[in-house]
Amino acid sequence: MNIVLFSAEEISRPPFIGALSLRDERGRHILKILRKKSGDTFGAGIIDGPIGTAVIEEISGDAIRFRFIPERESPPLYPVCLLVGFPRPIQLKRLLRDAASLGVSGIRLMGTELGEKSYMDSTLVERGGAYTSLLEGTVQSGTTKVPALELYRSVEECLASVTGPNMKLVMDNVRPRFSLSQDICKEAGADSGASPVYLAVGSERGWTDRERELFAAEGFLSCGLGGRILRTETAVTAAVSILLGRMGLM
Repeated sequence: MNIVLFSAEEISRPPFIGALSLRDERGRHILKILRKKSGDTFGAGIIDGPIGTAVIEEISGDAIRFRFIPERESPPLYPVCLLVGFPRPIQLKRLLRDAASLGVSGIRLMGTELGEKSYMDSTLVERGGAYTSLLEGTVQSGTTKVPALELYRSVEECLASVTGPNMKLVMDNVRPRFSLSQDICKEAGADSGASPVYLAVGSERGWTDRERELFAAEGFLSCGLGGRILRTETAVTAAVSILLGRMGLM
């Protein structure tokens, strides 16, 4: 853990006193990995809030009691919103973790015509596993901002949520018009602010021709990552990294 995150409910308002059970994974990490003792400090933050330092006031038989000192605001998420064909649940965990660590502002999962329909019925989101993966990525990045997660049953439904004159890119290794490494992204930089770049990545079997037409009708530019066929989560990591680089953010 590069930072220990707490919800606002776990830390009382000033003087920001909190307690953490030693049965909690975070508590075990503080004691067994960081090897902290009473009086020591560790990096901490409030989810979607400030970053600061936690001072351990006491370690009793079953809990760590600490005081949180807020120091600065967390850096904002990058203006990139992912539209992703619903992958296998085990891939989804990695995808959400890595996308959060890269700092995208939002992830919209959608059913696709060639995607396995049963993946949409996974309890990963319903039971909180998806949010846990997002938190893992946020902790990895040493920040507190967690990307927003939304679910849609189809490409049409997801595209209906896309608004504004934003740059829109769809990854397609079958019929790409551009390479993502070209200068098509130079106009989309840190000044995008509330107008994120939309980046669509398909599920493991890709897009149908009808879905390609839907993206084209909404102004999405078809881009490729070379001749190799990548896993969905690999394509997401590669595409987001290249895009952030082209935007001057990485």
